[in-house]
Amino acid sequence: MAEEKKLVQEITSMSEDFAQWYTDVVKKAELCDYTSVKGCMAIKPAGYAIWENIQAELDRRFKETGVKNCNMPMFIPESLLQKESEHVEGFAPEVAWVTQGGLEPLQEKLCVRPTSETLFCDYYNRNVHSYRDLPQVLNQWVSVVRWEKTTRPFLRSREFLWQEGHTAHATAEEAEERTIRMLNVYADFCQDFLAIPVIKGRKTDKEKFAGAEATYTIESLMHDGKALQSGTSHNFGNGFAKAFDIQFADKDNTLKYVHQTSWGMTTRMIGALIMVHGDDSGLKLPPRVAPVQVMIVPIMQKKEGVLDKAQELLARLKAAGIRAELDDSEKSPGFKFADCEMRGIPLRVEIGPKDIDADKCVFVRRDTREKCDVALADLEKNAASMLETIQHDMFETAKEHRDSHTYTATTLDEFTDTINNKPGFIKAMWCGCRECEDKIKELTAATSRCIPFEQETLSDKCFCCGKPAKKMVYWGRAY
Repeated sequence: MAEEKKLVQEITSMSEDFAQWYTDVVKKAELCDYTSVKGCMAIKPAGYAIWENIQAELDRRFKETGVKNCNMPMFIPESLLQKESEHVEGFAPEVAWVTQGGLEPLQEKLCVRPTSETLFCDYYNRNVHSYRDLPQVLNQWVSVVRWEKTTRPFLRSREFLWQEGHTAHATAEEAEERTIRMLNVYADFCQDFLAIPVIKGRKTDKEKFAGAEATYTIESLMHDGKALQSGTSHNFGNGFAKAFDIQFADKDNTLKYVHQTSWGMTTRMIGALIMVHGDDSGLKLPPRVAPVQVMIVPIMQKKEGVLDKAQELLARLKAAGIRAELDDSEKSPGFKFADCEMRGIPLRVEIGPKDIDADKCVFVRRDTREKCDVALADLEKNAASMLETIQHDMFETAKEHRDSHTYTATTLDEFTDTINNKPGFIKAMWCGCRECEDKIKELTAATSRCIPFEQETLSDKCFCCGKPAKKMVYWGRAY
């Protein structure tokens, strides 16, 4: 039992040190590991399995909207990157460069892609000539490199996995419709699949993507009250098209510039899952994204018939389409229970000699730790129903946490007091001036998270300067 206690005690309490708790969970749940390349992570099978489920579900949803996958090079010539000046300026501090190939210096240095707008623009320049070539609705699943100064597993690393969608359209209206449509795909995915509630809205000009006309975002709230930008969708207008000369012959036989969009979601969503749902025992994975939804733990497994029955239950669950595994290791049941909790497996099924005699098993929920007896005859039906209940309840719990940690402020003093003493989102009216945003960040380290689509009128004045307010904004400290 000493070993079992140690397994749990090695996780720092989140109330004691949230950052260390996060690192402990990542390490103990074997999601990723550090590497010899500073700031880069090795994603372990347990972590990559979560990403595979994220990728598969997102990919399915993308394709339902007409998206097609492709793949662009990882290298961008310097001359190509510099064609859109605002874009270059935004990424310059994070760019990694290749200056030598083999034994010879390169004639032109190559950027290791931090994002691929310029590559897609080059592609569209070569492949879009007529309105018949539009729309182009493409996506790629790749890694990108950004030379971050401060890194943290999944949340911010120098190389990370993501998808980046890039589209080209004949009209501004089509581009805007696609931009919003993909934002809604992200929002629905987060809420339905990851059980993470989000706020949808538009970024301020200060916070928008370099080179975009408008950036839309979904913002989620972590357990420690910090915000996490969880997915973005950008409307580029025709700025990139003009820089890269992407023109097409329209139906009226005139040359026009295309209108473009871009949208992305990354492996930081694994970090979001940890920080929204986890507790002091480790991960809590919503059933729809969990690689293992049910773990069967045999009790007194050396007793005759116990392992055979456990294997039978495993086969039945798998046949019902449930992702199930059996822990038939030599470790004690207590250790297996703690390990199950650490890895965030949504539902544990216990089966022992007494259960077999009573023709039942025991269900244990990871989210609430509630236990209940279930007749073996009803195993599949009750397991599927329980998993759906857990998925629903985890979303509602996260939503209640977000809502109870969302505050309002009408003055700068009220805002400062709240941000320092009540971590969470703060709703406050804003005049629209960049100076107020800069002042708030300087004073409190808080930033504007988004101008939500669902607006409220909290007062008629900007909380920072007192000038007439234009919009209600969500503010917060963020990862």
